[in-house]
Amino acid sequence: MAQQANQPLPNGHPLEEYTIDRQLSLGGFSIVYLATDPEGRQVAIKEYLPNSLALRARGEIKPVITADHLGAFRYGMKCFFEEGRALARLSHPNVIRVLNFFRANDTVYMVMEYEHGRTLQEFIQKHQGHISERFIRGVFTRMLNGLREVHAHKLLHLDIKPSNIYLRADGTPVLLDFGAARQTLAQDQPMLKPMYTPGFASPEHYGSRKDLGPWSDIYSVGASMYATIAGAAPQAADSRVEKDRLIPAMVRWEGLYSDQLLETIDWCLCLNHMYRPQSVFALQKALTEKVTKPEAPPKNWFDQVVGRFRRKSDAK
Repeated sequence: MAQQANQPLPNGHPLEEYTIDRQLSLGGFSIVYLATDPEGRQVAIKEYLPNSLALRARGEIKPVITADHLGAFRYGMKCFFEEGRALARLSHPNVIRVLNFFRANDTVYMVMEYEHGRTLQEFIQKHQGHISERFIRGVFTRMLNGLREVHAHKLLHLDIKPSNIYLRADGTPVLLDFGAARQTLAQDQPMLKPMYTPGFASPEHYGSRKDLGPWSDIYSVGASMYATIAGAAPQAADSRVEKDRLIPAMVRWEGLYSDQLLETIDWCLCLNHMYRPQSVFALQKALTEKVTKPEAPPKNWFDQVVGRFRRKSDAK
């Protein structure tokens, strides 16, 4: 089946006890809607509908799934449903709250709290080049509180990136859009292409599933911090494995941010997962260290080289 964009459910459509208000986002794996519950509260509803396996035409409610894709579709639906059930057990201010999940229209739906605010990606685009170290440390340290809770429940996020970190109106970060079910699908069903986000996915995302662990999410956190400063994603991990062209944060932004922050970003972005922080706690500890005020950036390359020699001499 050639991949085509699925059509969303129409505005005003009744879905169980909810009413669809409008489409919020459309991806290759799912469609997210803004909806209203019976009490009149706004919620977000995610519909499992992978383009590679199912197609819903305009005016239709149920998707068309061909016989050769039915097994993979049902397996993915099971993973999506189980992910919703696992996330529903989580209750943390820095993790999106899953309120309900149900089957309808030959697929499954996940109902989540609707958060008011904007994504970190939108914030980066608006403030590119003017994002303070205090902001970076504050957002990521609090976001990691949520990720630590996720890992404590033996779950992985597997799709951490600025567009999946939501900033509430008060600046509190919330983790959105878990990719665990997609990762399971990609490994067990070859016909489903992995939904990686180049630049944020770790090297082990591209390899064997047995290598995935908390350190994989930590790579994505480091890539997200790097992107917060750079305004764009770092070089994709699979490309780095072949030829690493990524300029280390310590080199690229020396003097503009503290050495502790830049070294922490580079630590997270180690290609070998054994050399990264092995737990969220270790990363949080690094991000909450006392900050040493960065030196003024050197005016030219000669000053930069001389400065490095001086620091080495002082350390002896």
